[in-house]
Formats: sequence, structure tokens, C-alpha cells
Amino acid sequence: MCVTDAEQVGTERPSSGVNNTKPWPMHCEFLQNQMGNPDKESALTGTSDRTRSGNSFPLESISEDAAVIDKKENPATFAPALRSGEWSDIGKRPYMEDTHVCIHDMAKKFGCSFLNEEAVSFYGVFDGHGGKGAAQFVRDHLPRVIVDDSDFPLELEKVVTRSFMETDAAFARSCTLETSLSSGTTALTAMIFGRSLLVANAGDCRAVLSRQGCAVEMSKDHRPSCTKERKRIEALGGFIDDEDYLNGLLGVTRAIGDWHLEGMKEMSERGGPLSAEPELRLMTLTKEDEFLIIGSDGIWDVFTSQNAIDFARRKLQEHNDVKICCKEIVEEAIKRGATDNLTVVLVSFHLEPPPPVVFQRPRFRRSISAEGLQNLKCLLEG
Repeated sequence: MCVTDAEQVGTERPSSGVNNTKPWPMHCEFLQNQMGNPDKESALTGTSDRTRSGNSFPLESISEDAAVIDKKENPATFAPALRSGEWSDIGKRPYMEDTHVCIHDMAKKFGCSFLNEEAVSFYGVFDGHGGKGAAQFVRDHLPRVIVDDSDFPLELEKVVTRSFMETDAAFARSCTLETSLSSGTTALTAMIFGRSLLVANAGDCRAVLSRQGCAVEMSKDHRPSCTKERKRIEALGGFIDDEDYLNGLLGVTRAIGDWHLEGMKEMSERGGPLSAEPELRLMTLTKEDEFLIIGSDGIWDVFTSQNAIDFARRKLQEHNDVKICCKEIVEEAIKRGATDNLTVVLVSFHLEPPPPVVFQRPRFRRSISAEGLQNLKCLLEG
């Protein structure tokens, strides 16, 4: 599956580059060397023409789902009360390659300040393959790259897209210094700024929103079976084999890392068949939005999106503990036969548990006509 054009946020614009003036910790020195020049893009990033620029005004004014807001309700009166939990399990794999991150206030975490004092929360799930190096690298560095971007936090769409690409290029540099890190990872992040929710996805992790008990998929899985991804890959010289693997090697079409795999990526503006560019979905939260589930693909191997929302709602109604709920989702996935690594992050937007779903009875009684009844009888009798 892939995100349709209508679901993507932002338009193609040339990148304005990165202007980072804040000091970097020693372990991020190579990132500073790579991105320290504000006048030109790094040769590794190759994002100048491919970066999607966001709007230049605050995200609070943006909503792709404005039509769902009740006209009688002022959405500005809703303020999300964030609670988050997480749980991981190695599953039946010999190694644990999943990892995740939950940051309540990014500016406070990294010791920076900006004019708008509203907290920006950051949540991410990273599903590694071929080793855990890439997943851990992205977990440790991507949030800092985002915060140190000069356009943070008001132009989050542009910042997040650029940061995914820059982190990918930085990881390529790190692998040349330490080849043991060579690996790849899918990456799905969710950022909450006031009432704005921005989900960025590169790979087959998935984020699903519960809106009054209905599942709203905030991301689409980047797999070779996606027609749109197949066209993009073939245009760049890649191919999908008969078993639905990218270049016969990977079961995903977007990921950070994998620079060691021949023919997957190129250090050029054109890029290779395997892309680190995330697809974005942005919406304004309302009081009908209950919680967000972010899960690695092992979860979605045994849960449908709606099934996961139904299961989580029942558990939250029982005990209203988001961390225990994550643990129960993982345990249930194992009972259902999941074999992959399993990671779940759940972000609740309310302090109270989800309310019971009330189904309204139709105003008029429905009946079948005599003609319809006769037709049904004939059909049943053959």
C-alpha cells in the first residue's frame, strides 16, 4: 500500500538548506561536519529538489481533516492531555532489532529554546534489519537533528523530511568509519505540537489513530506490492522480483541505511530504488481523537488496524493504563502466532479512558416489501 496524492502533505519545493548554529555533542561531530555549512547541501544528502516544504505558518492553522470537525464545536477549546506507554518483545527471532523512543518535550530534552513555549512531543518506532546498528543510530540521532534545524518547530513538515534524509546520509558516513554498523531500518515517527499531529513514515511500521473507536490509518506500508512504489522503483532502475522483494533483497521499499547493499542507494540527487524520504500525514486533533498506536510490522502481521483499535479500547476501558495496554497488545500478538520482533507505542490524548461507543437506532423501521420477500424466497429455493 502507499499514501495517495491526496493524503500527502506539502508540495515540491527546493530545499532552503540547514542553518545549525547550536553546539553538537561529541558523538554527533560527524553530523556537524556534514551539515555545518548553511550555504550548500551536503553531497551525501541529495535532498535539494526532493524535499517537501511545509507551510510557513504555524501548524495550528493546518488541518487536512477540517471537514470532520463539528461546526458547532470550536476546535481550539480542545487541548490534548498526552500520556504514552511502550512495550517490546523479541518474539521468536534470535535477535532484537526493534527499538523506539518517547520524548515528551523535545526542546527541554535537548536544552534549546524557541519563541513558542508549547511543547513538541516526539514518538518513534524503528524496525531494524540486517543488524541493530541503523535502528539505534536513528533512535539516538534523528530527534536531535530535527531540533537543531533552523525551521523547527514552525515548519515541521519540511524539517522532518529533511532530517530523515540527513540522518540517512550521516549513517552512510558512520558506516564508512565502522563497517560493523552496516544495516538498515524502517522509521515511523509521530510529533504532536499543540493540536497538530504529524506522522512521518519510511517503511512498513504503521500508525493508527482511534477516532471514536474507528481506525484511521495515519501511514501506509511501503512494500513492493504497492503499485505506486513499484513505478517509482522501476523508474530508478530497480526491480521487484516474483516474491515481492526489492531488487531480490528487501521486503520494504523505503528505509534508512542499507548503504552496503549494492544497487539500493546512490549518493546523488537522483537517489536509488530504496528511498529514505518519508511520506507525511498531518491533521488537527479534536476531542473525538482518542489515542494513537504505533507498531512495528510484527504487530500488523496478526492485527488489522481496526482490530488493534478495538483491542486497545477494551483494555483501556478496563484499567486505563497505557503501558499495560501496550504490554497486552504485544502478548496478544504472540498468542496469535506473531514471529517477528514486536514493538508498540501508544499515545493517549485524554486522561479518561475511551467512552463506550453508542450506536444510534435508525429513526424508521425497515421492512422488506412483499415483492422483495417473494424474490428472496425464490432465490433460496433455487
